Amino acid sequence: MTASGGGAPLLQTAILGRCPRCGRGPLYSGLLRFKPACESCGLPLTPYDGGDGAAVAGIFIVGALAVISVIVVDVKYQPPIWLHAVVWPLPVLALAIWVMRVAKAALAAAQWRHRQGEIES
Repeated sequence: MTASGGGAPLLQTAILGRCPRCGRGPLYSGLLRFKPACESCGLPLTPYDGGDGAAVAGIFIVGALAVISVIVVDVKYQPPIWLHAVVWPLPVLALAIWVMRVAKAALAAAQWRHRQGEIES
């Protein structure tokens, strides 16, 4: 079940953080840092790093969800402001990191699909 442009399915590789070519090797060596190359197929991964594109996705998606959530909770339950300051940072940070990982992997997979053969060793 590969995509029409070859390689592993885009959604699967993005959510799991896998190599865009083989879908088996891990894409990340840390929280948001790409490995130099895929452990399974040897594809160089650093040329496919999308730069700040994932941060933009994180700002728009997580920012909108956080603001909507805070407003709904504030209107419905009217908690004190200090409770907002204690409750919201951790889920927003966790969601932001997850969204950025998925967005970076999706950007890498899309770049690989559109630039096959240009960068590969």
